[in-house]
Amino acid sequence: MASEVTLISVSEDSRLVFGDYTLEAKAKQPDFAFCGDIYKVKTFKDITKLEKNERFLYESVPGTKVEGFVQKADEVDFYVSGYTDTQITLELAEKTEYEVLIDDVSAGTYTTNIGGKLSLSVELGQAQKHIRIVRK
Repeated sequence: MASEVTLISVSEDSRLVFGDYTLEAKAKQPDFAFCGDIYKVKTFKDITKLEKNERFLYESVPGTKVEGFVQKADEVDFYVSGYTDTQITLELAEKTEYEVLIDDVSAGTYTTNIGGKLSLSVELGQAQKHIRIVRK
């Protein structure tokens, strides 16, 4: 029997770690309890998706690994890595402006749509990137 892979965990500094872009086949880990919420991750080389309390929170195409993920009222902060450039979509407050910083460099101001979705492209190229999204 193959050993079970951990697809979501909590780091020593109480931040979420999730996703595995090296998997060839789809994998999921439901019912992960953290800070009173229930998370579910689905991941493999083509997509990584995170839900919180059965609501969309994060998606990347193709798949990624996310470390140090924390979402506060006015900010989302995490590190992302993958095997190639990726499109990331997050659910935030609807019709709200956010500044996106990639490795502490502004990538511009984005406005979420009526559903609160914010999408951005990140050039990974085998390097981990620090993403910070701050409400304006």
